[in-house]
Amino acid sequence: MHNFMVFCFPFVTLLVCVQTAFPPPCDSEVYCTGPILQQVQEAKLFDDDKYFVDMKLKAPPDIVLSAFHNLSNESPNTTVSPAKLREFLSAYFEKAGTEFESWTPQDWHDKPKFLEKIADQELRNWAEKIHNLWKSLGRKIRVGVKDHPELYSQIYTPHPVIVPGGRFRELYYWDSYWVVNGLLLSEMTDTAYGMIQNFLYLVNRYGFMPNGGRIYYERRSQPPFLTLMVESYYRATKDKEFLRAALPALEREYQFWMQNRSMLVKVNGAEHVLNRYHVQVDLPRPESYTDDLELAEGLTDDRKEQLWMDLKAGAESGWDFSSRWYIDADGHNNGTLRETRTSQILPADLNALLCLNEKTLASLHRTVGNGDSAALFDQAAARRLEAMESVLWDAERGAWFDFNLVTQSNHFEFYPSNLAPVWAQCYSRPEMGEKAVQYLKESGALQFPNGVPTSLRESGQQWDYPNAWPPLQHMLIEGLSKLPSEDAKQLAFDLAQRWIRTNWLAYMKYEAMFEKYDVNGDGKPGGGGEYEVQLGFGWTNGVALQLLDQYGARLTSGSRRVSSGFLLPPVVSTLLMLR
Repeated sequence: MHNFMVFCFPFVTLLVCVQTAFPPPCDSEVYCTGPILQQVQEAKLFDDDKYFVDMKLKAPPDIVLSAFHNLSNESPNTTVSPAKLREFLSAYFEKAGTEFESWTPQDWHDKPKFLEKIADQELRNWAEKIHNLWKSLGRKIRVGVKDHPELYSQIYTPHPVIVPGGRFRELYYWDSYWVVNGLLLSEMTDTAYGMIQNFLYLVNRYGFMPNGGRIYYERRSQPPFLTLMVESYYRATKDKEFLRAALPALEREYQFWMQNRSMLVKVNGAEHVLNRYHVQVDLPRPESYTDDLELAEGLTDDRKEQLWMDLKAGAESGWDFSSRWYIDADGHNNGTLRETRTSQILPADLNALLCLNEKTLASLHRTVGNGDSAALFDQAAARRLEAMESVLWDAERGAWFDFNLVTQSNHFEFYPSNLAPVWAQCYSRPEMGEKAVQYLKESGALQFPNGVPTSLRESGQQWDYPNAWPPLQHMLIEGLSKLPSEDAKQLAFDLAQRWIRTNWLAYMKYEAMFEKYDVNGDGKPGGGGEYEVQLGFGWTNGVALQLLDQYGARLTSGSRRVSSGFLLPPVVSTLLMLR
């Protein structure tokens, strides 16, 4: 039994919990705080709260705020009626999406070389169609966003972007790792370069990479994949000048995570530093305003603020939302969305990713001749490896498990993230990787024909059973494929075959790629959570192309007539008809 002590790291002055203890999601009194946001969102004028905060202002914020002040003063109890709110929005806001101009990537071309590796003709034809989707997901931000940022929630970036798709009409952070790798396979090096330059630009502006390209995301991040994007681009181009120029921003982002998202944990007398997701913004998320208000109804003010901070930390994790983040009143990994306590968990996958970042930063510094910096990151990776094996690794079970800071113990539920250190190759002994394969086989997660579920718990949240997500499938497959045993490599291929067939079947039925899939249905899109399943879809496309490139000689479609036996949500069905 381990003896644990936990401290915040680095040590900071204790803040008194007062109204001004924490900043709002952003400084805009239109998009992040204030009466317009509150009244418009609470009136539920749109099916999706995100729509309003993506709308452009027609006049400067002070004029719009003054006009709303006058309007509310004319209204009973200063509450504006839905009809008057609609008139106000029509007068002072433009519809969402007007900040972009049409743009087709200039480096897109037919027949990238990776297609030649795909033996199955059906899959090769499908891969061409996925390659075509980059053109429809490209966005260029209008120069007006740069000249008048106060009129937009959109954050200006100097280069065009590939967006995920659907309601996600701006760039997102961790999605883009798989997008960039897909673009590089599609030989769209300039577009990939532009996306990475946007991220470096944002790190230099904010000190870290925000969750996405909106100001209401600017006080939270997402899993830090920028270093790995830079490595992917360098591997494809061997551009050392690019690499040398990027390294200061990569180090700056790393320091953000170590200074603002780390904890000191004392285990059996030894101190270890590990990381967590932690967002100290104690108001509802503007893009999910009414969801957060309704979820917190009936809680004390302190508990509401804590819940809203932990929901943002859940969003920062990318797993928004999941039973993985639940901690009930007894400190156990149970409950409902109201028991989300993301900040009280040290996640196995975040620490595996940061370990890989440290190893990669060491390698990149060595590549450009910075031996001293490389040695520092080698040391950081060694320290983290020791910390992960002291706090997260369970030798009996054969995997790495999230650590609960409340009970000072691990959570032993199945999540694909329990094997993230295999993907990151952050473990000290070869037998640990093979133990993890055995853990996976015995977990019950391999019994589904259409992918590995995000958990084995059906909570109604989208990052739980029965959904399978592209990045988690890819990390699992890539990790298994790097292990030396033929058994692990064969399992990697089997999972790739399942995933490609699921994606292909869905495309045959709906002519669309989805952000997630249901492990129980051949080609059935996923569901649950705060919004309908989205079409597009950036990381789905990137993962499919990477698996087709890696295993194209062996993958098969099992081609046969495909019937559309699943009912899609009405919103998604409408989108498919309108395309």
